[in-house]
Amino acid sequence: MDWFVRAFLKASLVWLSLAVLLALVMAFVPTLTVYRTAHLHMALLGFVGQMIYGVALHVVPRFFGQPLVHRRLAEVQFWAAQVGLAALALGFITRVHGAPFATGLIVAGGLASALGAGCFVVNVWRTIDASPMSAVHQRGGRALTTLPQPDAH
Repeated sequence: MDWFVRAFLKASLVWLSLAVLLALVMAFVPTLTVYRTAHLHMALLGFVGQMIYGVALHVVPRFFGQPLVHRRLAEVQFWAAQVGLAALALGFITRVHGAPFATGLIVAGGLASALGAGCFVVNVWRTIDASPMSAVHQRGGRALTTLPQPDAH
């Protein structure tokens, strides 16, 4: 398994834990619900998004019998997604307190998160298009059976 797949899966669990912790704090101290935007982003972009990234980067190459076309792009995606989400969450938390840098954090975090998502779309799309099954499908023929990749379990 590629390091970035494992890293996305573990990062998703960290973001889930942080989102649940923040949810519990907001449940016990209702005035802290001002942080719900940060909670939402940690839960959806953090847990759901990162889990989808990790699972898709692992299974799409196996479904299509084609190694990931841009491994380096997946690495950039991982770091952009982590830094972007951390900046977003911190920006949403500090904006509540009127921090002058909060908007900058939100903008930078949004751009980094969008970069990560863009890397994902390009990489998965190119991997699907590079697949031998895509060529067969374009000819109107039946797909060939594919051999499992060496690290498949």
